[in-house]
Amino acid sequence: MALISTLRTKMTKWVVGAIALSMGAFIVGSDLFGSGPRSVFGGNDREVGQIAGTSISLDEYNAAIQSRENNYTLNMGRQPGEREKPTLQMQAWELLIARNAIQPEYEKVGIKVSTDEVWDMIQGKNVDESVKSAFTDSSGRFDRSRLIEYLQQIEALSPASEQRIRWDMFRSDLSPARERIKYENLLIKTAYVTEAEGEQDYHNQNDVAEVKYLYVPFFAVSDSLVKPSDADLKEYYNKNKEKYKVANTRSLSYVTFPVVASPEDSLAIREEVTKLSTEFKTVTEDSLFASSNSDGQNPFTKYSVATLPTLLAKQKESLTSSQVIGPVLEDGSYRIYKITKIGTDTIFNAKASHILIKWDNTTPEAKKAAKEKAWKILKDIKGGADFAAKAREFGTDGTASRGGDLGWFPSGQMVKPFQEAVFAVNRTGLLSDVVETDFGYHIIDVTAVKNNTSYSVAIIQRNITPSDETLNATLRKADSFATDLSGIEDFKTKAKKENISVFEANEISTNERRINDLGEARQVVTWLFRDATVGRVSDVVDLTNNYVVAVMTSETGKGYKPFDKVKEEIKPLVVHELQKKYIAEKLKGKTETLEELAKLFGKDASVNSSSDLKMNTTSMPVVGFDPMVTGSIFSLENGKRSKPIIGENGVVVADLQNKTIAPAIGDFGMFKNQLLQSINSRGSYFIGEALKDAAKIEDKRYKFF
Repeated sequence: MALISTLRTKMTKWVVGAIALSMGAFIVGSDLFGSGPRSVFGGNDREVGQIAGTSISLDEYNAAIQSRENNYTLNMGRQPGEREKPTLQMQAWELLIARNAIQPEYEKVGIKVSTDEVWDMIQGKNVDESVKSAFTDSSGRFDRSRLIEYLQQIEALSPASEQRIRWDMFRSDLSPARERIKYENLLIKTAYVTEAEGEQDYHNQNDVAEVKYLYVPFFAVSDSLVKPSDADLKEYYNKNKEKYKVANTRSLSYVTFPVVASPEDSLAIREEVTKLSTEFKTVTEDSLFASSNSDGQNPFTKYSVATLPTLLAKQKESLTSSQVIGPVLEDGSYRIYKITKIGTDTIFNAKASHILIKWDNTTPEAKKAAKEKAWKILKDIKGGADFAAKAREFGTDGTASRGGDLGWFPSGQMVKPFQEAVFAVNRTGLLSDVVETDFGYHIIDVTAVKNNTSYSVAIIQRNITPSDETLNATLRKADSFATDLSGIEDFKTKAKKENISVFEANEISTNERRINDLGEARQVVTWLFRDATVGRVSDVVDLTNNYVVAVMTSETGKGYKPFDKVKEEIKPLVVHELQKKYIAEKLKGKTETLEELAKLFGKDASVNSSSDLKMNTTSMPVVGFDPMVTGSIFSLENGKRSKPIIGENGVVVADLQNKTIAPAIGDFGMFKNQLLQSINSRGSYFIGEALKDAAKIEDKRYKFF
């Protein structure tokens, strides 16, 4: 069954490829609701959304998630963790979109994939590329005989076996993948590029302009010179309204009650750890005892002298087998160390600092000069100069800033001449001669001689966590605050009276998971969109490290942000527009040289030139990305000056010195093909988006998750 074992690792890629084509990468699933939302947020309204006029129930969504979870477990060999869940939740939703909005479109146009086609994709004349990639020989060519052998082995397996389930899953995904390709080809193949478009693209790529231009950025004009009126702001808002299109968002204020261990909690944990320390001295199964009593991830570890924990490294000379050290407080937890064994390893470690003097080139003269420089520095250090100071002054590699310190390094890590020099000495100190390597000449100070001692250490770690009493006391405080509150003002008044900070979180969307510094706060977002109304105060929400009480402060419905809400946001943008208009007006009709015009605006204005400007470049030196400016320049005749061109970030006045039109050619086929490839490469994405738009998807999952 060697091929089956190989396919176990290959299959993930197969499935990913197939599903990505068919339904947008719906590979894995998640039990997102196993112990929470299904039971807590149940009720009469169990609709999580609508897709193409079809109501999606919570049960159907849960089933999709369960399917994704099974798939994930097969591919990854484990259940999804908290980090994967949001992504997997979205993938389950995308699967439902595919079933209800995309799959029906295939049926409308009569797209089908027969069993013969599936057979052909697996072992016929047109084997799928994902299958080919899994069965290649040493030269990278498809090996059909290995595939046939694998298929025969699969057929002999029980339908309930993991390998058979993987194969059946992959096989079932081939058909929708091919359907998607067929559907896309029906639309993509209708794309057409005309001869005129090909000719225009040819000129966009090959026509060249030589231009000299004045660039005046908007900030060359003081903000005080332009004062936008409400009419100016409203005009900008109306012209750019699409920028302020939003989904339904809500805002809230909240207070937090951090869950922090008390001094009593810390003392209780220390007393418990002290008792463990006494037991640790007498037990014989050190690793088992540490594993069963530790909160840490690595209760038993083998260290070298280079990797010892700081506390042990400081007393490494006096460490002995069976020695117990601690409890000690480190990084918010108590630790007990037990040295279970001190031995030797095959790998040595040493510690050194160096000053690297590089040569300018590999000529004998350059190397001689570098060596003499290194010798002079070495002589100064021997005479009492500080090594670290010399390293900072003369070092030429990344260690110079830290005084040349290389830290600990194992045998085999450094280049041979350097390692031999360091590992040959049996005492610390400055080497008497410089050492040559391919990098240059090294002045070396050995700060710890080679050492191959190994330390096996069992570690008990106990984190300082809040006790039940502390948790309950914090919860009572939060509950007391939330009791009998009504309205935003009442909320803020009580917080001020109790000297509790109030935080704001504005324009939260339905799919947000994080709120400010609260981190993962999906429970708060769910409450905000499921239960809240303006002025309503939440119950206490447990976010593990914080208890949170919130009040909804406002709502923006789906559509456009109201003018009053974006007025201050757009004000600086309107100021910039008025500054550019001011500059353009000041330059209008001027006939002086560009250099003379630049003096009107001080040091911020500049005169620049480009000898190879092309239409498809869309970016110019100093000006940056500005297709409006580029297009305006190409509309000029040779020797002519442009009117002031208002661009993205400033105003340009251009003198077109020469425009060279590319010579006519007989065939624009290459340029037509380039344009067509560009259109086709975007086709799949836009087809999918168009189908989703037509489906009028209404996502109400926020009520449950």
